[in-house]
Parts: sequence; structure tokens; C-alpha cells
Amino acid sequence: MNITFYKYQGTGNDFVIIDNRSKFLSKTDTDLIAHLCDRKFGIGADGCMFLEEPTKAGDDFTMVYFNADGNESTMCGNGGRCLVAFAKHLGVITDKANFTAIDGPHDATISEDLVKLGMQNVSTINATGQHWFLDTGSPHHVQEVEKLADFDVFTQGRKIRNGAPYFEEGTNVNFVEKINKDSFSVRTYERGVEDETLSCGTGVTAVAIAMHTANKTTAEKINIETPGGKLTISFTKMSTQYTNVYLEGPAKLVFKGTITWSR
Repeated sequence: MNITFYKYQGTGNDFVIIDNRSKFLSKTDTDLIAHLCDRKFGIGADGCMFLEEPTKAGDDFTMVYFNADGNESTMCGNGGRCLVAFAKHLGVITDKANFTAIDGPHDATISEDLVKLGMQNVSTINATGQHWFLDTGSPHHVQEVEKLADFDVFTQGRKIRNGAPYFEEGTNVNFVEKINKDSFSVRTYERGVEDETLSCGTGVTAVAIAMHTANKTTAEKINIETPGGKLTISFTKMSTQYTNVYLEGPAKLVFKGTITWSR
């Protein structure tokens, strides 16, 4: 079987994207999806996405996201931004989008390669010592560290990802260092990838909200620097809830290709 795919990246977070509106690929074919994401034997990516027909009134499309291990997973912020860019490339949208992902509805705008994606509201933030846990469409552990550039993200992230209190379900792990009053540097260990990635959209969103909750910043528009580039998170604090949460940054087509799959 020949499969046409598109490779996109958002601040270094890279994805294989497939137009699956005809449902020619099964969402349960974990071997195929893991193969597509394999950097040695496949195309290579942090994750894979299917763009499918909308199932809800008012939507332009449906987002289906898979981790690099082939399993369907929780929301991916950078993936969502790349899928919006892909939808524009296909002519499904022009400059605005509404779609549904596993965590619910999202809206987005796109101007050239800059995508601003609406994220879910956040009301529950658990603080323990020097770390925070919250769900921004995916679960995230946020922890402050010093000298982030030299920090062993892989070893420490892997330990936290599989340790108490997360255990089998696991969590994504974000390490953060403050740059100035409204800017932070972030590095992320992602579950499913099981390694550090150059950027994580739901992760930097979690960091921005955690730092605001912890009074590390009073800004409601926060700049995040990741190894893959810069992202901006904005929100409105309403009592104990964060609303109007938006993740903004570039999403770019890397290349289009065809891969042959046989078992």
C-alpha cells in the first residue's frame, strides 16, 4: 500500500500528517503508525496525525493524534497548530478553523505560517513543593530548575515520568527556568516519545499557567523559549480558572512524500 504523507514541524516538534478523510487508514493500526514515526526505518517524527471529516456541526475537520509508539493519545498543542496549517494547505480552511480533538473543541487562526490555537480552560492545578501538576489537554509535571541548559532532562524526566505519583499512566515532564518577568526557558521530556523533544505545545502552556499560579509572573501573555524556537501563551485569569488560553507560534511544511507499507 502506498501512503501519501506530509511532514510538518512546529518549533522543532515534528509530525507525520495524513489526509484520512476517506478513512482508508485504521486508527487502530499501531504497527503502521509506529513505523511512520520511526526515525531509522520509517519517516521519523515525534507523532502522527490524521485529518478526518468533522463529526460535529460547525467543525471544519477532526484531529486524531498518535504518539510515536503508535497509540492514539491525548491532545498535542504543536500538533494541533500543524494540523491547522495542513488544513489550510488542503484548502479545507482559509484563515480560521474550528475542529474537535480528543480533549474537545478548538478554534484557531492562521496568518502565513503563524498559528494561534485555542486550548482548553484550566481550573485544577496541584502544587507540591517546587513542582506543579496540571492538565492542558495532556498531563504535565512542571518543575523549576537552575542552569536549565546543562540539566539532564532525559534522566530526570524519565525518572519523574514513571515515578510516584504518576506510575503506569505517566506524565509529560517540563523543566523551567525564569528569564525575566514575562519570559521562561523550557525543556520537555514527552511520554510516548520517551525522550526530550525540541518543543511541546501543551507543555509550554502548562508552564505558563503554573508560573502565573505560583506568582512567578503577573503577565497574562508569556513568552517561552524552547530548544526548537519561541512560543507565546496568552490567557485570562477568572477567579480560580484560566480561560481564553491560546498557544501561538510557527507551523511549517517540511516536505511531502509517499511511503510504501507492507507487513
